[in-house]
Amino acid sequence: MAQGRERDEAHNVALGASLSVRWVQGFPRQNVHFVSDSTICYPCGNFIIFINIETKKKTVLQCMNGIVGVVATNVPHEVVAFSDRRLRPLIYIYNFPGLTRRIKLKGNVLLDYTLLSFSYCGTYLASYSSLPEFELALWNWEAGVILCKKSQPGIDVSQMTFNPMNWHQLCLSSPSAVTVWTIERSNQEHYLEAKSVKLPLEDGSLCNETDVVFPQSLPKDPVYGPVLPVSAVAGLVGEEAETFRPKDDLYTLVHPTMHCWTPTSDLYVGCEEGHLLMISGENLKVTVLNKIEDGPPRVGRNLISPVTMAYQKGGVLASGIDGFVYSFLIKDTNYKVEDFLEVEGPVEHLMFSPSYRMLLIQTDKGSIYIYTFDEEPTFEKLLAACDGKFQATDFITPGNEYCMTLTQSGEVCVWGIEDGACVSRIYLNIPATVLACSPSSLSAAVGTKGGFVHFLNIQDVESPHSVHKAYLSESPVQHLLYDQRGIYLLVGTSEGHVFVINAKPSSLFQILGFIEVGKDILQISTVSPLETDVVEVMVLSPLPETGRSRLEIFTLPKILPQVSASFADERGRLRDAFIHKFVYEIEHTLSSAVLNFQSNRIYGFCNQAPYICSYLLPEKEHSGICILKSYQKVQSKQYGPGMLSLSPHGLWLITIAKCGILCIRDIHTLETFVQCRSHSHQGRGIQSVRISMDGQSILVNGKDDGTLVNLRWRQFGGNLANEILEYSQQLPAYLRSTMDEENDYLSIAKKDSLDLGSEPEHANVRLSDDSLQEELVKVDNTVEIPWIQQKSQEAIKNEVKLFSNKRKEIKRGIKALAKTILDMMEENEAVDNIAKLEQQEFGLDLEELERLHDESEEEVAKIRKDAEMQNLAKRYLAELIKGECWNSMAVKGRALKCFHIPRVVENFPMKERTDEELKELKRVVQQKEMEAECLKLQKEMVEVQSAITLVKKHHEEEDEEEEEDGTAKDTNLPNYLLGSLSTDFRVPTSLLSSQLELHSREEKINQIILLKDIIYKVKTAFNNEFDAAYKQKEIEIARVKEKNVRIQEIILDLELEETVWQPEFEDCEKPERTLIVESTEITAQRHINPQQKAKTELLVTREMERLLLSQGTTTRRRALMDMMGGVLEVKKEDILRMVIPQPAFMSKPDALWSEKERKQFKEYEKKVKELNEERDKYRKSLETEMKKLQNSIQEGTQNFDEYLKRLFERRVRAEMAVSQEELKIINLVFSLLLDEEISSREAFLNNYLARKQEEKSQTTEAIRKSREDLDMYKEHYDNLLAEDKVLDRSFKKEFSEIPSHQVDILYKLFKRRPRIHKQKVHSDTTSLVPFGERPGSGKLNKDAFAQLMKAMDDLDSINNMPQGLDPSVWEHFCMTRRAKVENEQKVKQKAAGLIEMVAFLQRRTEDDEKVQHEIEKVSRELTLLQEDKVKFQLNLTIQILLKQGQVELENFQLLLDYSDAILINKNIIEDLNSVIRTQGQKKVASMMESKEVHKGIFQIEWEHKKMEMEMEDLNQKARDIQMLFFSRDRQKYLNEPNYETMIAIQIGIMEQTIAVLDKTHKKNVENCKKLLKKLRRYSNQKDVANYTLSCNLREELVAVSERKDICNAVGSTLTCEKIAKERYENMIQQQKLTKISKEQAEQISILQAEVERLRMKTFPALVQM
Repeated sequence: MAQGRERDEAHNVALGASLSVRWVQGFPRQNVHFVSDSTICYPCGNFIIFINIETKKKTVLQCMNGIVGVVATNVPHEVVAFSDRRLRPLIYIYNFPGLTRRIKLKGNVLLDYTLLSFSYCGTYLASYSSLPEFELALWNWEAGVILCKKSQPGIDVSQMTFNPMNWHQLCLSSPSAVTVWTIERSNQEHYLEAKSVKLPLEDGSLCNETDVVFPQSLPKDPVYGPVLPVSAVAGLVGEEAETFRPKDDLYTLVHPTMHCWTPTSDLYVGCEEGHLLMISGENLKVTVLNKIEDGPPRVGRNLISPVTMAYQKGGVLASGIDGFVYSFLIKDTNYKVEDFLEVEGPVEHLMFSPSYRMLLIQTDKGSIYIYTFDEEPTFEKLLAACDGKFQATDFITPGNEYCMTLTQSGEVCVWGIEDGACVSRIYLNIPATVLACSPSSLSAAVGTKGGFVHFLNIQDVESPHSVHKAYLSESPVQHLLYDQRGIYLLVGTSEGHVFVINAKPSSLFQILGFIEVGKDILQISTVSPLETDVVEVMVLSPLPETGRSRLEIFTLPKILPQVSASFADERGRLRDAFIHKFVYEIEHTLSSAVLNFQSNRIYGFCNQAPYICSYLLPEKEHSGICILKSYQKVQSKQYGPGMLSLSPHGLWLITIAKCGILCIRDIHTLETFVQCRSHSHQGRGIQSVRISMDGQSILVNGKDDGTLVNLRWRQFGGNLANEILEYSQQLPAYLRSTMDEENDYLSIAKKDSLDLGSEPEHANVRLSDDSLQEELVKVDNTVEIPWIQQKSQEAIKNEVKLFSNKRKEIKRGIKALAKTILDMMEENEAVDNIAKLEQQEFGLDLEELERLHDESEEEVAKIRKDAEMQNLAKRYLAELIKGECWNSMAVKGRALKCFHIPRVVENFPMKERTDEELKELKRVVQQKEMEAECLKLQKEMVEVQSAITLVKKHHEEEDEEEEEDGTAKDTNLPNYLLGSLSTDFRVPTSLLSSQLELHSREEKINQIILLKDIIYKVKTAFNNEFDAAYKQKEIEIARVKEKNVRIQEIILDLELEETVWQPEFEDCEKPERTLIVESTEITAQRHINPQQKAKTELLVTREMERLLLSQGTTTRRRALMDMMGGVLEVKKEDILRMVIPQPAFMSKPDALWSEKERKQFKEYEKKVKELNEERDKYRKSLETEMKKLQNSIQEGTQNFDEYLKRLFERRVRAEMAVSQEELKIINLVFSLLLDEEISSREAFLNNYLARKQEEKSQTTEAIRKSREDLDMYKEHYDNLLAEDKVLDRSFKKEFSEIPSHQVDILYKLFKRRPRIHKQKVHSDTTSLVPFGERPGSGKLNKDAFAQLMKAMDDLDSINNMPQGLDPSVWEHFCMTRRAKVENEQKVKQKAAGLIEMVAFLQRRTEDDEKVQHEIEKVSRELTLLQEDKVKFQLNLTIQILLKQGQVELENFQLLLDYSDAILINKNIIEDLNSVIRTQGQKKVASMMESKEVHKGIFQIEWEHKKMEMEMEDLNQKARDIQMLFFSRDRQKYLNEPNYETMIAIQIGIMEQTIAVLDKTHKKNVENCKKLLKKLRRYSNQKDVANYTLSCNLREELVAVSERKDICNAVGSTLTCEKIAKERYENMIQQQKLTKISKEQAEQISILQAEVERLRMKTFPALVQM
């Protein structure tokens, strides 16, 4: 078992004890890798697990810095690399199989590495990080340095692989893109260059993308200006413009899922859409391979979306999510799909072994299969993964052989303690939560989310099976705990129930009762000493509302199974008095708590602070809640919510937390004596820990990393070991008899079940390693009831039996009462309606009636509230609409209709202009007025400066009139020049600029503002006319109403059946009536509450009383009615209703009349005749008056209709004027928009040109640097080559002392080189490996050189020495030959590097030429754009009004080309002709006068030219001012309100800085002066010393000269003889050297010829670049 030796934290080890990893159990969540031909590895939690395929042996490597990130392996170099997942992660590289750390790589990545990949050739490692860097880095992992790196912001890569045939290529793929990176090398410099692959569309078709930077097919539009790319229209000027595409031009591309390389350096890419792509490695061209259907279609498997791919000869192996591995047989651009094999689940990863003899298949659950390519292929499961992560673990008693694990899906596995091998597994197929093993029997309990507890028989660990099932409650089981002696099993649920179950199988796991505690139980702790007869239980639960924790302690006696009926009530609840239940509270929250074995102290892990506290339990009993204070408090270095547990002997306190560190503390001092980091906080730490009975094994289960770690002791001894070993011997001895009995019972129960046949839910089938099926557990059709509900139902039944008689009496009384009520209801039906009671009045259940009434009231209130909310929402929406479309309008939109004709005139709805608009308008108006005044002054100045001629004096009045007319024309331009009819509404247009002068952007914006003001004024002018017409209609309607009153009276008087025509305003004329809802419009009945109803009735009653009082009979009114018909005088209108009463005698016959009566009759007839005549006259006058009134009404309304018709025409003219002005605004806005687009395009091209120029400077610098490196490298190469030649030439010279024939033999041996035999690869391996012989790496080159040197050792053997040669000469020869061979190897390496550098320089030169071509292209495009911009600014679009029908042409006479046409008004030509005729008559007179003013004309022309030039200068200055660079200081001066204060502050700061600098300078000057003084003093000392030495030197020189004279006088004779002898020897030596030089010159010429011949034969020709 090998582990990593790096540790970031020092472990405190007391008493020499420490923990080490025995084995790790976990399953791969990432891809599995081959680290050798027979070993695989994968990361799991904090470990990397290595599995030997042949022996199935596991080895682990631990990462001490947390969870292992990504893993990569390199088979040729036998190394494995992985990263950790801490902040600023590192990459570790370990040797295999030694598992010793080779190097640690430290980069600049902040969060995590996502991908690692080794190159097959060389010591290269590629790493990729996601957020936030998105950085690709290339490492030399042997040297531990980054060779080069590059960032790709926002691109998340899913796969990264090197080209197996060329380490210079690296492919990175993601679900949206495939990128091929090229690694270029020049000597020691490395560069990364990316090329993106253009993927096809979803349907497999290739899309032809247009160039968005320089589009070639844009249409030309001479009318509306240049057509620009979409990026310019969008206003993009940066780098995003190069890739911008509109939404309509974006198409969905294929989504790559996996890729693999081929021996030809091509790429196969699988896509989600089922396409298979082939990408050429040279030009990255994409080819969509065609699928050939051969045979019947696969049902449900027609679309194969490869999840993983692996290349093999002739095609690829691919897998999807359907559990099949397919073989794609590829030929040219077609491929055929065949089924390769079927796996039990979806395949996530495929990988061939280095020898291609085995295929590794990894499923989504983590299972690993190995398919071996032999004569008889084999397919076996190497690793069977569990279904989910480990939920719980426990040791099988006694805990030194086996342990058990439980997953969330209900899979129970039994593992061996020593080797971690899976012994057996059982599938419960239920959502499981907890697991516990019984100390008193070979049984285990499993808790589920459904409230079940399953009991397993584990006597035979190879075939465990379920023996019992208890359904406790419907809430999930959260805790399962056996006490230390295995007497009871405590089950905690989420509802706060703790069930007590007899742990003995012989009792059939009897449920003894339950205790109610707080909800969300955190932990259950038990104390069951061997010497006592009770079991102490402590339950920890939170109190979130108070921020405290509750501890509930109760006692379970050993005799509870015998007396459980008396201890529990009828519902199964254990009585608190019998179990001695006490409740404690702690002032802060705890995440865990345990009770010590003396039952007098509690240990708790604080939840909000890293502390472990101990609490003393009071010795006296208490009632109610007791508050515990901390007795001992120790700070824990663990962070996050922690858990506490006690060792079996109760002397160790084991703490675990989110940090992933396991600490074992002394129970008394709470000091840590051993700790181990088995998990990490990245995986949310440790979930649970279990320690065996003898303490030798510790199981640590991770929370989220899916890792189970078995720890063992190292250097474990002394009292630390003796105490727990003693306990481990006592407890089995104490439980031996109980275990034997219970195990015998389990054996008998198993035999009975085998004989009688087990029930479906107890059936279990043992699964072999090759089995791919799981056990299916059948469920009974009968509905099961939880035990707690059963006890409740039983209690209810007992209560029913107890009170049965009383119930019968109550039932009889109820029946009698019901009969009475029915009689009353029948009687009620027979009475009158006024005396009849409501049906609900007979309800006796008042509570039910009240409940129903409350429900109905609640329902009514709910409906009313919903209606109110809906009404409120509608009112709010109505207010929004009203505010936006009505209240915000300064002029409301309304219409006017004619009285007699169907014609409608509408006004212009207008909003109030904002303050900003008015302010902007005011600014523009002021600017225009200033410009007009300036122009007027300039004209006046010109007029004053010009000379006044005689002709002008004679015609002064005419000129003034013409000037007035001209001024009028200037101020009031015709409509055809303005381009609109706005002058018809008396809107001033003098401030408008001419349409031919709108060149600048500011002028166009000002023109738009003025045009908007004109539109506003036109609408205002028409609205004023409309308001006048509206008021006139109101007056007319009032007049008609007034006349209709009289007409109505006349009709009533004349008793005619005519109807009166009464005009009214319609809703379109008074739109405000739409916003008011009349009562007549509401069709639904109004809801009136009782208060409103009572108030209305009271008002009606009072009104009736008032009317009765006002209509009371009075004497005066009765007398008036009787005497004069109710009026005091008779009106003229009443003459038609007057009737003369007949005399009373007229009822008698005529013969019986008297004379008096006859006279009365004549008077009566006379009065009747007069009355009739009056009636006729009055009727005719009324008819005449009525006709007159009707004619007046008709005339008035018709006149109004005529006026409204004229107003309608005026409305049409106004709308035409508004539309014309709006058209001008649209043209100006379009020109501004096009100007912005051109500016954006120009800015983009400038930015693009700047980037290209910067890129050009970079490429130029790269070329310069490459050339310098190449020249330097070539110089080194030439030197090395020259040294090699020198070695060859100087060979015979070095051995010139030996005979020539031996020199020839040695020279032949000197030229001889050993042959290196390549290792022969087995034919079967060669046939399997698709990549063949890959290019050699640096390691292989070193190995080849080492083999060469080893072969040289054989050549240097004494046996190969020629006969008669001195051994010393042979040794010297061997050294020389070895130096020559080493030098040749260096020359070969340098030659290869030189070729690579030349190719690199060539590529840089090509890149530079490409960039230069781009720069030229951008410059041309920029020039063309600037020309188009100038043309667009000069070619203006103007709007001219043409009179319709004035000039008509035939079709064949219509001209279409008006490029050289000029628009001139006909009136101008006519005026000009008249002027010409007039001037022709005055020509003779004016010719004489023109002589006098000719000089003045020339002067005026000169001044005119001067003014034009000044105007151009001024315009140029204005443009320069507009383009003036506006620096930050000027901006600050304009924007900063307190600029002077800020400058003063800055001056003060600078003065302070100058003062400090001056002070520092003075200090430095003082120091320099001191130093200078010191140096002067030192110089004086040296001067004195030099003077002393010079004096001594003078004396010495005198002595030397004296001795020299003496020597010359004595030895002159000897000197002459010596000189002659030396001359003679020199002459002899010169002759000898001359002879030798001639011989060497001949040899050199011969050797040069031979070297030239050999060089041409051996070495490649290096052409001078």
